[in-house]
Amino acid sequence: MLGLLLLQVLASCLWLGHGEVVTSFETSCPQFFFREIPPNKALEPQNPALICQRYQNRYYFATLYDRNMRIPVYSAYIYQPGPGKRPKTWLVEPQLIGPAYPKTMEKEWTLLNRYNVTLEKLSQSQAILHDYKNLTGLNRGHLNPNGHHDDYSSRMATFTLTNIVPQDERLNGGAWNNYEQQTMIRSTQGCKTTYAITGAVPGNNYIAKGRVNKPSHLWSAACCVVDNNYIKSWAVIAVNDKNQVQLLTLGELEDTLTELYGRGQVSLFDSDCPRE
Repeated sequence: MLGLLLLQVLASCLWLGHGEVVTSFETSCPQFFFREIPPNKALEPQNPALICQRYQNRYYFATLYDRNMRIPVYSAYIYQPGPGKRPKTWLVEPQLIGPAYPKTMEKEWTLLNRYNVTLEKLSQSQAILHDYKNLTGLNRGHLNPNGHHDDYSSRMATFTLTNIVPQDERLNGGAWNNYEQQTMIRSTQGCKTTYAITGAVPGNNYIAKGRVNKPSHLWSAACCVVDNNYIKSWAVIAVNDKNQVQLLTLGELEDTLTELYGRGQVSLFDSDCPRE
């Protein structure tokens, strides 16, 4: 009996090291963070899930997910924009249900019909498509936007419900879109590699009868490597009921998030990324 228990524990540890829902970004998908250092614990919620976002057997970005609020805390990715079609299919994260399910994101239909998962069971672990139906003044706002990727598979990977939040529709289609599409293009001129982290601060309001939190703020920061001797950074924050985006230094954003989250000093990037 003891031997069987030890085998189960070992199997669990092996899965945790290689599955999609992981115990550490540093050991499983560090490539999406500057110097392979993720944000510190000051952003971590009470019931977190660390997701190496995997589509068609490849990792595309990393998401810290809040299981209680059913929204991402942040998504971290490498900025590689390019032309391409916007996907229309939405995916969910099977391993938030449990380790026996696929390590790659899937359609709701696939889980319900091929893996015999009930909608109730799926909805206990994460937001589902029904949560985002019939919204008024809000829509599905990507943290990691599909337009920041250069091929269909990487764009498709962003269409997971673990990468979106209820976002003010004016902001999503207006000032936030301008930041994603125009400011980022200007700011990344000359950058060899740009590491981006986009997040959401939990608010006091909910959609879907209290199931999914509506963030009070959205924020984003970037660390751009121009060459071995020059690294630059920038950041933005927006209140999630106004069509305005405020441009900040990285240090200013970290200080603002420290106040908003109230869990200690926030650090988004390795110390080599300039704060001024």
